[in-house]
Amino acid sequence: MPATLSKKRRRALLIFILPGLILLGVFMILPFFLSFGLSFTDQRLISRLPTRFVGFRNYVRLFDDDLFLTSLKNNFVFAGVVVPVQTFLALCMALIVNQKLKGVKFFRTSYFMPTVTAMVVVSVVWSFLYNPDGLINKFFEVITFGNWETVDFLNNPKWAFPCIMFMSIWQGAGFQMLIFLAGLQEIPENLYEAATIDGATTFQKFWNITLPQLKNTTTFVLIATTILALRVFSQVKVMTEGGPRNSTYTVVLHLYNEGFMNQKVGYASAMTVIFFLIVLGLSLAQRWILSEEREV
Repeated sequence: MPATLSKKRRRALLIFILPGLILLGVFMILPFFLSFGLSFTDQRLISRLPTRFVGFRNYVRLFDDDLFLTSLKNNFVFAGVVVPVQTFLALCMALIVNQKLKGVKFFRTSYFMPTVTAMVVVSVVWSFLYNPDGLINKFFEVITFGNWETVDFLNNPKWAFPCIMFMSIWQGAGFQMLIFLAGLQEIPENLYEAATIDGATTFQKFWNITLPQLKNTTTFVLIATTILALRVFSQVKVMTEGGPRNSTYTVVLHLYNEGFMNQKVGYASAMTVIFFLIVLGLSLAQRWILSEEREV
């Protein structure tokens, strides 16, 4: 009887997992291998010419492509700023909404609402806010009593990328907050009670109980946020198109332009493979570093 039940459970498990595996294979694994194959060709999106095998020519061209190198640098800068700031902000928000306060459900909803709003919609709204005649310029003009010089944020190379980073942090922090909140609610209450009896301060409880208990959650949040930050596209496409002077140009936008606008599918495929390996390498390195810290 136990063996029969075990077999039934395995069958039920397979039935539930199978749709996800099929979708993963069709929309992620298969396209990657197709891209890998196309990266060795001169395939174009629309062309009557036959596809030719070109070997590693597309990969060699990548490292001579100044636009690709610029976009890669911009991606790293974006992730280097957004990931730590967004993670820290999300943790602070989670700590606030985890308190037993009046109206806490309202704040949970308010913090999470930007996350469920489409990035394209958010980008359009913030484009209006960043406009020279927008609310942000008007706000600074009011608080400086008219001494603020109007800034065209999205057309200024110094301001454009920081503005997109700020908007991205605001939009995405609610997702990480929800994950941290789930982690906080899994921490046993008796740990805090014991610490209180021992005379621990609020900061000591946070440092010695909350943070260690959130290590697995923090690892997941950091890796997920890094992947999301590196694939930044929608907000850049909508708000700046990579400008001004390529100051906001990113790898995924370059992929889109080369693959769809310039119709160089083979070259875009090579870029996809290299970028995938970079993101995978960073994710594995993050996981290894964080796991080493947990063992210490």
